[in-house]
Amino acid sequence: MYRGVPTTTTTRGGSPTGSGDSVVTLDQVPKWSDVESRSTFGYENEDSSNPFFPDPLTSSPDGDNSGNGMVARFPVDHEINSKIHLWRGNPWNLEVDAVVNSTNEGGCRTGMAKVTYAYDLPARRVIHTVGPKYAVKYHTAAENALSHCYMACLELLFDNGLQSIAMGCIYTEAKNYPREPAAHVAIRTVRRFLEKQKDKLTAVVFCTTTSTDTEIYKRLLPLYFPRDKHEEEVAMSKLPADVGDENGDTVIDERKIRIKPLPKKNIPNPPETPEDLPVSEVGLVRRNSTYLDSYLDPAFMSLIKDPDQRRREQWEKTAQAQSGFNCAKMLGFGDLGGPPLSAAEEYSLHSRYLAKANSLNLSEIAEMKIVYRGGVDSEGRPVMVVVGAHFLLRCLDLERFVLHVIKEFEPVIQKPFSIVYFHSAASLQMQPDLGFMRRLQQILGRKHERNLHEIYVLHPTLHLKAVVLAMQIMVDNVTWKKVVYVDRLLQLFKYVPREQLTIPDFVFQHDLEVNGGKGLIVDPRTKYVYQRPS
Repeated sequence: MYRGVPTTTTTRGGSPTGSGDSVVTLDQVPKWSDVESRSTFGYENEDSSNPFFPDPLTSSPDGDNSGNGMVARFPVDHEINSKIHLWRGNPWNLEVDAVVNSTNEGGCRTGMAKVTYAYDLPARRVIHTVGPKYAVKYHTAAENALSHCYMACLELLFDNGLQSIAMGCIYTEAKNYPREPAAHVAIRTVRRFLEKQKDKLTAVVFCTTTSTDTEIYKRLLPLYFPRDKHEEEVAMSKLPADVGDENGDTVIDERKIRIKPLPKKNIPNPPETPEDLPVSEVGLVRRNSTYLDSYLDPAFMSLIKDPDQRRREQWEKTAQAQSGFNCAKMLGFGDLGGPPLSAAEEYSLHSRYLAKANSLNLSEIAEMKIVYRGGVDSEGRPVMVVVGAHFLLRCLDLERFVLHVIKEFEPVIQKPFSIVYFHSAASLQMQPDLGFMRRLQQILGRKHERNLHEIYVLHPTLHLKAVVLAMQIMVDNVTWKKVVYVDRLLQLFKYVPREQLTIPDFVFQHDLEVNGGKGLIVDPRTKYVYQRPS
């Protein structure tokens, strides 16, 4: 069992709570900053080194936790740490200014909070909040809504002149929010709030009621509330890439408003209006003036061009692009015509395809196993797997396939990722031409290009290398320069561990045939892969 505080405690007014348990005061709940608390948050008769919950403070080999000169995102702050408590038990027994109640929508909507009297509870007030329902495709929205729950509770505490609060886990099994991601959001939001309002609060108690939640908070608290320089350095390498903005909300680069300073120009003085001109002619002088032109961004001005002029320029760009790539069509690479899309056009195109993909059942495309999610590569980046031999044009609706690709790639391309392409036994199959690949790349958008780390191509052929070269020249030199050719499986496993990939059986067989039995041997009964002894 978790070592909680003794139940024989003093009660407010000398009476127990409605549940029969005694009231627990704040001085009986250990502080996170106390040295003794490191051993207090333990378990009796349990091995603290639970393999399912690795300790984030375990030093990694080769001095990996030194921080490499990076600046800590959450530096040690002893004043803030002194206000944090971790306690396993019923939050309703705590004698604090306010206790948080996670509820369903009623008089309160998702992400919001309201305060009521606590009546017979030891706390003075109860703050009610509604946590979000969770779905993978709406991960960012759920994460921000949960952050707003915690922020709204803390702001209500501050607005009502209260100084201490007990917060349970604001999620339920019915709402399907994963425990560990929810704990990250809770802890980082509280940290960000205390960085701004630490003088106004005396205590924030994280309350857990299960051993799983307690263990999660034990592992994550040192990342956001490091108690010494060692924990601060370890946190630099253990923290997630996205720890939110200054309020703890998820950062979405595409939604940022970018404000740039005006260019420094020698702005001429506005022409003086002759005193004897009538009012109507004064207006004409001002409208014909170039005084304001020096302030306007040319990119913005292009949006208000005459519609006929914009249409004419679009036609000219299309005609020029089509005439320039006729040779590609003659060589069998497909139609590469059409002008390049602007960032706004790509975003609109991607949004339309993603909305349509999310509204359709594409299970028959998913069952073909052409594109599917793998594990992570050797550096922890998510991996998308593409199987060339499964791409059969005669059996495939290309439009639905594109929708499936957009749907599968969307949660992965938000951060750096890798692609593994099995070209094994695909040389005799009909493959999509360059025109199709160019269109697919435009739909995936610039985020795909920016976050793509490498494309690992297994068992490449001369024809495939020629196609990739054509892609570099005619489609996109940036993306297709990221191709890494891999001749054998053992070489691929240096980039992506074997256990992170679901590999079709014929890929192993093809590897044996191409490499003459060197390297890998596959047991046909157990599918066990081992290396041939030299």
